[in-house]
Amino acid sequence: MNYDHILIRYAELALKGKNRHQFERKLQENINIALKPYPNAKLERTFGRMFVHLNGADHEPIMETLAKVIGIHSFSLAIKVSNELEQMQKGALEAVLQILDGKKTFKVTAKRANKDFPIDSQRLNYEVGSFILKNTEDLTVDVHVPDIDVRVEVRETSTYITCANFKGIGGLPVGTGGKVVLMLSGGIDSPVAGFLAMKRGVIIEAIHFHSPPYTNERAKQKVIDLTQVLTEYGGKVRLHVVPFTNIQMLIQKDIPSNYRMTVMRRMMFRISEEIAYQQKAFAIATGESLGQVASQTLHSMYTINEVTNMPIIRPLVTVDKLEVIELAKKIGTYDISILPYEDCCTIFLSPETKTKPLREKANRFEAKLAIDTLVNEAVSNIEVIDIIPGKRTDSKFEDLL
Repeated sequence: MNYDHILIRYAELALKGKNRHQFERKLQENINIALKPYPNAKLERTFGRMFVHLNGADHEPIMETLAKVIGIHSFSLAIKVSNELEQMQKGALEAVLQILDGKKTFKVTAKRANKDFPIDSQRLNYEVGSFILKNTEDLTVDVHVPDIDVRVEVRETSTYITCANFKGIGGLPVGTGGKVVLMLSGGIDSPVAGFLAMKRGVIIEAIHFHSPPYTNERAKQKVIDLTQVLTEYGGKVRLHVVPFTNIQMLIQKDIPSNYRMTVMRRMMFRISEEIAYQQKAFAIATGESLGQVASQTLHSMYTINEVTNMPIIRPLVTVDKLEVIELAKKIGTYDISILPYEDCCTIFLSPETKTKPLREKANRFEAKLAIDTLVNEAVSNIEVIDIIPGKRTDSKFEDLL
């Protein structure tokens, strides 16, 4: 007997009502897409669990892949046996022996999804535990903090035995919550915001504001690379690269320096809203954190929000910078985000940005701009790049030399 399956658990989906099967089907679909590089591995969905039949495939890369699938709460390598006590005992012993490696204590936790199985959970704990004790040396029972927790799951047709849990990302399967557009700058925060938005089940389309020649192709490639990382968690992501140079130059020319950031953000929201409408998205997600910079004070958010009726999702609004950095490192975006290629926000950043901008003044200053024309020009000249998981996408090579 060998570990020949991976048992997948999904906690939050169990709280769903009559639409639970829709969430489970979407998770199944997402896992099947993630498992495409491993043709021998086959996924099976049952009520409350999914199982990957390894069929000889190496479990390690498959488990690394599952660790990035949003919606999975935890997973375990499992040995599958028939619903016969003798087979359960032998399977549990084999499962323990394969991971023993100096461990001293264990306990057995039996669970019967199949209520027709004639042995109750307490009795099954004893029968399997005593068999392990009789057939091992220097291994004792510790029901409180065991080195090995032998879990015996009795299901309708088979029993699955596991000895270790691996934590998944959790959340809701991507694709169950509609679509949002993500304002993706290239810094540390917005990729993390995109990841957290996806954890609530939404599909994201990213929007990047690009201002050549003030921002170069390296800055654009940086955003493409960040988007590539996000595809590992949510599948294909469409990136909209918005030409923003003209708008920024006009803001620089016509708007007082202490309101330039406010007006620039309002223009970004207007453009993002238009893209959201075109792409049938229902919200705009940003990496804003309350109080982090001048454009992210409560007063600034109030003034900037005026230009859109679209819901604004700010997953990081109450999160401090160190927490964001920690999460960025965990999901693999941090090292890319800190590359020294500036985005359009930092290039034109005024040293005297207003922290309490007023709507009345913003509107008065913006009267000098042909708002609708500028938004339409920007949206009509967008470059669209579809970023595919596992497939490298490069910007214009000559500009990277």
